[in-house]
Amino acid sequence: MVMCIQFSRSLAVAALIASAAAIYAQETTKAKPEDTEVWEPVPKVVTPGANCTAPPSDAIVLFDGKNLDQWVSVRDKSPAQWTVADGIMTVNKAQGSIETKRSFKNYQLHIEWRIPENITGTGQARGNSGVFLASTGSGDSGYELQVLDAYENKTYVNGMAGSIYKQAIPLANPARKPGEWQTYDVVWTEPTFNADGSLKTPAYVTVFFNNVLIENHFELKGETLYIGKPFYKPYTAAPIKLQAHGDKSEPISFRNIWARELD
Repeated sequence: MVMCIQFSRSLAVAALIASAAAIYAQETTKAKPEDTEVWEPVPKVVTPGANCTAPPSDAIVLFDGKNLDQWVSVRDKSPAQWTVADGIMTVNKAQGSIETKRSFKNYQLHIEWRIPENITGTGQARGNSGVFLASTGSGDSGYELQVLDAYENKTYVNGMAGSIYKQAIPLANPARKPGEWQTYDVVWTEPTFNADGSLKTPAYVTVFFNNVLIENHFELKGETLYIGKPFYKPYTAAPIKLQAHGDKSEPISFRNIWARELD
C-alpha cells in the first residue's frame, strides 16, 4: 500500500510538471519579439567631435581658446579678465575666481587643465584650483572638484586632484607630470529641493580623470566646506566656476571647455 501511494504521488507530480510545461510552451508560442520592442521617443542625433576631446554637435562651448565671452568675475559679475594666449586661459589671481554667464542643472562637462612645469611648493600649495560644478554664491560657495598637482605630491587624500573636496576620495590617481595637460570628463546631477527648502534628492557626480574613472556616481553630502561638515542649501540652477586659489604657487591654465545639458 505504501508503495502504491508513493507511486501515485510521483504520477501526480509528473502530471503537474507536464501541465506547466504545456502552458509555458503555449505562452512562448503566443509571444512575439515585437511585444518587447520600443520605438519612441527616438533619441536625437548628436554628431560626435572629430576626436575624443572635441565638442559634439550639441555642446555649449565655454572656452575655445579665443576669448572669455562666456565668463564673468565671481566678485562683481564684470567681464572675466584672466589671461588668454595661444588658445589657453591662465588664472589671474588678482581678479579672483570666474564663472560661466550661463547657469546649468544637469550636464556633461569636458575641461582640460595644466599645472606649470616649474611648479613649486608642496601639498595644497602646489597648483591649487578647483572646478566648482555648481557655483551657489560668492567666494568659494558650491560643489568643488579639486584641481591640484597630484604627481608625487603628498596631501590629504580627500583634498587631492580628483577629489570632491573634503568628501570623496578618488578611486585612483592617474595624474600626469606638471607641464602636461590633464583632462576631466564629468557627469553632474544637481540636487533637488522641496518647496520648504528641504532636500528632495542629493547631488551625484561621476568623474573620469585622464580617461580613468575616479568618482563613480558619488552621492554628495552637501556643498564644499573647508571647515566643518557639508550641508545642502537650496538652489535651482547655477554657473560653473573656476577657482583662483589664494596660494602662492604659479597659476594654472585651462583649455577646451565644453558642456552638454542633460535636461
